[in-house]
Formats: sequence, C-alpha cells, structure tokens
Amino acid sequence: QVQLVESGGGSVQAGGSLRLSCAASRVAYSRNCMGWFRQAPGKEREWVAARHTGSGFAAYADSIKGRFTISQDSAKSTVYLQMNSLKPEDTGVYYCAATPRCADIVTMTLGRNDWGQGTQVTVSS
Repeated sequence: QVQLVESGGGSVQAGGSLRLSCAASRVAYSRNCMGWFRQAPGKEREWVAARHTGSGFAAYADSIKGRFTISQDSAKSTVYLQMNSLKPEDTGVYYCAATPRCADIVTMTLGRNDWGQGTQVTVSS
C-alpha cells in the first residue's frame, strides 16, 4: 500500500529555513522515484524536486535551484527537503510524491494515490 506522510511544515520569515520530511511505506519507497511538489492558493501545482532513490540522481525546478536540497534515508524509507533562503513566493502546501519514474513528478503526471496529504509552508516577508 502506498502511504506517504509529510511533516516539518510551518511558518518562517523570509530568509529562514525549514526541513520537510516524508515517511514512506515500503511499497511507496520501492517506486524508484520520490519527490516534492507544491501548490500555492489559487495557483497550479508546481513540481519542486525529484530524486531517484536507487541512483541518487536529483532534479530541481529552476525556481528553487540552489536553495532547496532533496535527500533520502533509505534505512528509514524517508525523503527530506531542506529549504533555505525561503521567500514569500515559496508559500504553499508541499506534497511528497512517489512514482516509478522521476519524469512523472517533473511533468506532474500523477495519480491520486501517488502523493500524501501535504504540509503547509508559510513564508512571511
């Protein structure tokens, strides 16, 4: 069963940092790729980062490149998103996703069972 539980969201001032965690079931973690996308109020979903859990290859959206880092702890079936130098435009609900291909996260080609409930991130100016 695919289960993804996000945590670590919160409120922070611009320039601050947060680390999100995504605890995955074994079934979810075995899907080869895990990543994050976000959705701000009134906006479309936007992919943020994706990481192939086997090779460690990671890809980042241009909007967050150099500020966010995706990492994994395979022993815990957990993926993290370290977010530094946060900006107000980073505000939104952040969702963890698990898919067979990282291209699915990059193109936001996701089924409803591919992501968790999300965690809110609010960045104030």
